[in-house]
Amino acid sequence: MVIFDSLPTSLNFLPLLTSSCSFLAASVVCFLLYAVPILTFKRVIRKGSVEEFSCIPYILTLFSNLTYTWYGLPVVSSGWENWTLSGISSIGVLFSSTFIIIYTWFAPRGKKKLIMMMVSPILIIVGSAVLLSSFAMHTHQMRKAFVGSINLVASVLMYGSPLVAVKQVIRTKSVEFMPFYLSLFTFLTSLLWMLYGILGRDPFLTAPSAIGCLMGIIQLIVYCIYSKCKEAPKTNPDIERADVMKVSASQEDTKGQKP
Repeated sequence: MVIFDSLPTSLNFLPLLTSSCSFLAASVVCFLLYAVPILTFKRVIRKGSVEEFSCIPYILTLFSNLTYTWYGLPVVSSGWENWTLSGISSIGVLFSSTFIIIYTWFAPRGKKKLIMMMVSPILIIVGSAVLLSSFAMHTHQMRKAFVGSINLVASVLMYGSPLVAVKQVIRTKSVEFMPFYLSLFTFLTSLLWMLYGILGRDPFLTAPSAIGCLMGIIQLIVYCIYSKCKEAPKTNPDIERADVMKVSASQEDTKGQKP
């Protein structure tokens, strides 16, 4: 009898254990996602140029992290139920802000203006959301719905931001400027957060993470297809052969004109 009486308690503990494990795994992978661009920015600092890398993924990551940091605080959530989400997101704010500053430092003037034009509206949106949810809304349910809706949009933009490089990959048939680990950890992070959102019955985590999974899969498929072309020559052999023949002909003409 004792065994059967304790069975429901054990079964009730399983969802909590699963949710905790899911959150722990999501936090670790999420941290790796935030840290992965370190490899890219080591190259940027070494070469003193941002080359063809895009800053859009880092700007949209900053947007998502700012909104989720606010979402997890007691002002929006009930108590500290989402304090760990707020904590991991605040680390993301630190990483993405650092990457944007480094990118801006090494970017040409035209790209610097573009960065300012993108970052400024994001800061205005987040600041407005903080003020409205703090003073115009008086229940946690209203605040969560409002801030969560912004989170949903910001997360979808963040998870889809590496797709910016897909057009360039298809055009150049090269994955040089589409970091593989960024796409991989985008997929893994969204997958784990989706699982955590399902277990916690939080639609504002589940919905954008599900979309992030799909976008991550697309990015990985594109990478796998075009990574095989990375050794392909970037120039047309026929054009090169024609140029060599022209140079040779011009050299012969020059020799023939000498006295």
